[in-house]
Amino acid sequence: MRWYTAPLTLIAARAALALSLLAVVAQADARTEPPAARQRQNFNAAWRFHLGDIAGAEKPDFDDRDWQAIGLPHSFSTPYFQAPEVYVGYGWYRKDLDLPTVPMSRRWTLEFEAAFQTADVYVNGRKAGRHRGGYTGFPVDITPALHPGRNVIAVRVDNIWDPTLAPRAGEHIFSGGIYRDVWLVTTDDVHVPWTGTAVTTPGLAGRSGAVRVATEVRNDGTKAVNVKVRTRIADDRGATVAVLPDTSVKIPAGRTLDVAQQSKRLDGLHLWSPETPTLYRAVTTLDVAGRRRDSFETEFGFRTIEWTADRGFFLNGEHRYFRGANVHQDQAGWGDAVTNAAIDRDVQLMKDAGFDFIRGSHYPHDPHFAEATDRAGLMFVPEAPFWGTAGMKSPWSQSAYPPETAHRAAFEDSVKQQLAELIRINRNHPSIVAWGMDNEVFFSAQETMPEVRKLLAAEVALSHRLDPTRPAAVDGAQRGEIDRIGDIAGYNGDGAVLFPNPGVPNFVAEYSSTISDRPGDYGPSWGDIEHTPGATPGKPETWRFPWRSGEVIWAGFDHGSIAGKFGSMGLVDYARLPKRGWYWYRNAYRGIAPPAWAQPGKAAALRVTSSSPVIRHADGTDDVQLVVTVVDAEGKALSNSPSVHLALEAGPGELPTGRGIDFTPNGDIPIRDGQAAIAMRSWQRGTTRIRATSPGLADGMLTVETVDGPAFVEGVTPVAAARPYVARKMEVGPPQAFGLKNPTQASSSAAGHASSLANDGDAGTWWAPAPSDAKPWIVIDPERIVNYGRLAVRFAPDGRCDVSAETQDTGGVWQPLGDAAATADTLDVPVNAVTGRQLRLRLTAPAGGTCRVADIVITGTPATFW
Repeated sequence: MRWYTAPLTLIAARAALALSLLAVVAQADARTEPPAARQRQNFNAAWRFHLGDIAGAEKPDFDDRDWQAIGLPHSFSTPYFQAPEVYVGYGWYRKDLDLPTVPMSRRWTLEFEAAFQTADVYVNGRKAGRHRGGYTGFPVDITPALHPGRNVIAVRVDNIWDPTLAPRAGEHIFSGGIYRDVWLVTTDDVHVPWTGTAVTTPGLAGRSGAVRVATEVRNDGTKAVNVKVRTRIADDRGATVAVLPDTSVKIPAGRTLDVAQQSKRLDGLHLWSPETPTLYRAVTTLDVAGRRRDSFETEFGFRTIEWTADRGFFLNGEHRYFRGANVHQDQAGWGDAVTNAAIDRDVQLMKDAGFDFIRGSHYPHDPHFAEATDRAGLMFVPEAPFWGTAGMKSPWSQSAYPPETAHRAAFEDSVKQQLAELIRINRNHPSIVAWGMDNEVFFSAQETMPEVRKLLAAEVALSHRLDPTRPAAVDGAQRGEIDRIGDIAGYNGDGAVLFPNPGVPNFVAEYSSTISDRPGDYGPSWGDIEHTPGATPGKPETWRFPWRSGEVIWAGFDHGSIAGKFGSMGLVDYARLPKRGWYWYRNAYRGIAPPAWAQPGKAAALRVTSSSPVIRHADGTDDVQLVVTVVDAEGKALSNSPSVHLALEAGPGELPTGRGIDFTPNGDIPIRDGQAAIAMRSWQRGTTRIRATSPGLADGMLTVETVDGPAFVEGVTPVAAARPYVARKMEVGPPQAFGLKNPTQASSSAAGHASSLANDGDAGTWWAPAPSDAKPWIVIDPERIVNYGRLAVRFAPDGRCDVSAETQDTGGVWQPLGDAAATADTLDVPVNAVTGRQLRLRLTAPAGGTCRVADIVITGTPATFW
């Protein structure tokens, strides 16, 4: 089997003009000249927020003076530091939009990059739109509700679990809020709608090929118009490399028509790759009766991809075994509400470690993320938010697919809607090499698995229809008989062992899963992947088979998790400081030796540094990462970790906690190995003075300049209010089952009796060791840290064995759990009060007998620490 495509890339570019929307409209009114064709204005600043539901908040005359002044991106949970629980409920946002006039020929649209997870948008008390789904962007036409003067935008958002809304499950954190950017777009009534272009590169071979641009043209006017569509192709220096044939089309009032244009064959093209991330631009203009009505730019790239079952993955005709990382979106303090600059830093950290691939686990990321992977040069697989997980006391630990028949149609519509939005928003990015349909949806009620497979097949068909240039990947495909539904199978965890050569295009979508706090160990933490049949532990070349396309570590970054400490599996910690494992990969993949590790010493001072000397945009898209380091008298970094207070003494800066933050060595806002970090943003132009203090140490000082935005006036401009951090502990609840369908390892397996059959929930299947295995063992990873309470082992007929059980504690040491003799077909193993993660059973068969384990049932409670 082979999948071949010759794609395209990026999305509609965002060109914000220097003049504000109000100034443009006012000038146009004064001069009676047509306004500029398209204006795209950042709409993040000057919102007011109320946590909770409140009647009448959509009305223009509602009094919101006591609401919190905030900017976007914003999360209900700010400040957030990896707690396993967050506020669940409603939040309201309000903002004024002043317009001196509202010309009949203009349209105003709010483009939300996302809001978690249901958003109702009101303008002047009138409902303008509703969107369900927390990870994909959506436009809202607000024109019909606008009038000259003051207009009130109000948005009601909730993050309440909904059985009909994807995802129903996941082990990250589900904070509510308008946590991505919002843009106010003003166009003529003849315009290209939101993300309305699709660029492909048909016939691309070598450095020669054509460009095809499909453009949606919308006429919101009252009369049919003849529109001339022109498109030119510009290279990365702005030089025109092609002019597509002009196309004229008559568009009736209130209609949208598709217009396709294609260039002649072009030679000497520069191909996109991780080593040469070259981008081109399609500039499309719409003219009516000789007047420019719209101008729309789309970045894209030239490159080919090929996924094969027997020869692996090819980029631009060259074989490539990719090495990547799974990436969640949230960061210390700000949670999900991160800036574009923070996204850029994340992508660059993965690039700097030597990776060339990112899996967007497990939902559509910010639109800027694919822009960042395009420009930095990392291949990217984003995923639809159809996810499964199990074993937590959380609403988001349900069957991935609804067991209730009444919920199924709406849920399936939700999955397909969000997949379609994911593709529409991101279809022009060259870095995207496949669309991910799901993650581990076998965590569904057993009776629903036929419907799960049908839904996956429907997603694959929808993906092919919306974008024939890219394959569809079914990810987390190691169980449930789902790995042959898509074009590619992504195997997590023990899937590398269970499916070493599956006969379909494939990659290892997750390996490692090692919990650690910074600094962590210096090493790769290969995990399951090095136990692939035929591989030699510690030697990657032995499991990088020709038919395997690549491998992706779990995970690039620590993240917030409903499973608490389970979110600390990253190569980089939550504050975006690398662990030692990150340096191992940088050394192995880029040949850069690790630094000398910080050691304890006589601390003398604090040093404060930032990721950039300036914040360029005071609009929620830019920020800097501040890093505090403990140093000795010579300025050498130490591992000493005293409590530190970081304060913004002057200027416009803002931290997630307000104007100050406290780092403690054993707290939720940590200083570890002599360092702490947090991101700072700004809403005005000016100089922020930053001071770090700790008793007995010289202060650390730094200034950061914000170079645009309204001026900050000391003593006049309001500063960010204090937002004290309140730790949220997870409620443990009653004992529950763990381990079902989770990853397994075994000393050996007899033919047809893989280790995964010991925890598949089916008593009619079982794991058996190979006949020659004299000391068999099996390991189950519950993918949780568990307070073990009960262990039951059910044997298949004639398969009784003595059992000795142990669990691996959080320090990696195996601790005794309990022992039981083979006295019954089902053994209740007496369990010591032990907290750990992986369970290992050592088995002893009676003379002449064979061990056959049909089911292993773990009962306990999730550990509450993190």
